[in-house]
Amino acid sequence: MTTLHDFSANSLEGKPVALRDYAGKVLLVVNTASKCGFTPQYEGLEALYQKYRDRGLEVLGFPCNQFGAQEPGTAAEIGAFCQKNYGVSFPMFEKIDVNGATAHPLYQWLKSNARGLLGSEAIKWNFTKFLVDRSGKVVDRFAPTTKPEDLQTNVEALL
Repeated sequence: MTTLHDFSANSLEGKPVALRDYAGKVLLVVNTASKCGFTPQYEGLEALYQKYRDRGLEVLGFPCNQFGAQEPGTAAEIGAFCQKNYGVSFPMFEKIDVNGATAHPLYQWLKSNARGLLGSEAIKWNFTKFLVDRSGKVVDRFAPTTKPEDLQTNVEALL
């Protein structure tokens, strides 16, 4: 059986990261954007990360420019924006596609294991969230409108 731990992705700095490095952690995987109405959720994601990281939570941010071209920046610009405006310290990865033929294999897998509204696989917008348990299995999918602070009960249940 495939799990999140079977995938890899490049860090925002361009270095390969084996996601098996997160084995044993609860993960919140989020497609992000710097120029989106939901961008202030970076603050809530960082707060969730700070509150629970010592208990085993990791937030993994995947910038994506597929929704209204709301993530046009370079890796350096994205990193600087996240740090300066929201103090993001959780891992951020290179910009990827989450839908279509060029979707990152991780997102192809996430979408097929936790479908959205009416069984749709497609990611509808920035800040769609996937909650993954310590074994690397997708537990739930949350809409962009779901605020990070509203996920505390779900996260605590897995910790």
